[in-house]
Amino acid sequence: MPMPTGEIVPTEDGRDLVITRSLALPIEQVWGRLTDPDLTAGWYGTWEGEPGAGNMIQVQLRFEDGQPWTEMRIDDCTPPVRLAVSSADQIGLWRMEVTLLDTGTATQVRLVHHLTSEYQLAETSQIGPGWEYYADMFVAACTNTERPDFADYYPALAEHYRE
Repeated sequence: MPMPTGEIVPTEDGRDLVITRSLALPIEQVWGRLTDPDLTAGWYGTWEGEPGAGNMIQVQLRFEDGQPWTEMRIDDCTPPVRLAVSSADQIGLWRMEVTLLDTGTATQVRLVHHLTSEYQLAETSQIGPGWEYYADMFVAACTNTERPDFADYYPALAEHYRE
């Protein structure tokens, strides 16, 4: 069973869900896994479109029911240290970012979901386990290890985020 690692951190705009992982890999290799559409397919989904800040891309959510496509805006892309994206749906605006830090012996991966709406704040018991799952999917893709099973994350980790 996975252990919850995420924290809800107060910010000026509300709250952030922050999840970190560490990979004993060079930052450039981790960046490639985060941004190359052929490699993102192994942990999140592939994407199409023109890379670069300000551009819109189409992302296929490969591990969601029905593998739907969604539109995302690249808010920032600063290789190899920061990728920020946002998307809007009937519920509201979803803003996420990943920052990478080369520690000399590993690359620290910091995933931040900016909880920008009342809905997102109320649903952290579902959102948190989902991002824990995707963080571990990312690690599995980077290390060529077995993918986790979402059933191990939800509802098992929901209470951690409900608190």
